[in-house]
Amino acid sequence: MAYDRYVAICNPLNYVKEMNREACLKMATSAWIFGFFDASLNTACTFTIPFCSNKINQFFCEIPQILKLSCSSSSYLTELGPLIFTVLICVSCFSFTVTSYVYIFRAVFIIPSVEGKKKAFSTCLPHLAVLCLFYFTGVYACLGTMFRTSSGLDLLLAVLYSMVPPFMNPIIYSMRNKEITTALWKLPQKTRNMISV
Repeated sequence: MAYDRYVAICNPLNYVKEMNREACLKMATSAWIFGFFDASLNTACTFTIPFCSNKINQFFCEIPQILKLSCSSSSYLTELGPLIFTVLICVSCFSFTVTSYVYIFRAVFIIPSVEGKKKAFSTCLPHLAVLCLFYFTGVYACLGTMFRTSSGLDLLLAVLYSMVPPFMNPIIYSMRNKEITTALWKLPQKTRNMISV
């Protein structure tokens, strides 16, 4: 999405040429391949660890939570390689996104019209907000569980980074559609009319 926004704002005349079907397929395929390889690597290493318990204080199996259940003191060493690979993927994605947005904001600030700036920001800021929510809650939840005991906050953060961004994406991107936005603004008025009847 960051690259899509970058091309749309910084190079709009070449948007159709650069964001063609082939480019989108390459980006989606590389994301799927890296995600599948990372998940497979983490799963394979996790299956080599002996566990003392099978009760996880989480609603899905996060690696830091699973490592707390290990009977072996060397379980962190087993997960070190996959953890480094995961961190490299996350850092490279985050760096690519930040770099894209630096170029985007540089281009937006030189747009002479206020309306043009507003349109560019309305395109980028929702994506950036969801992305920041995902990254910051995910990093805090994953790194925080390594240094402290589990709490209700960990569960809340896990819900925030695993469920809220995928839930918010369709809402944010459909808000760009004027008919949906108009219908949503009319919804409270219709609800009041129905309640008063």
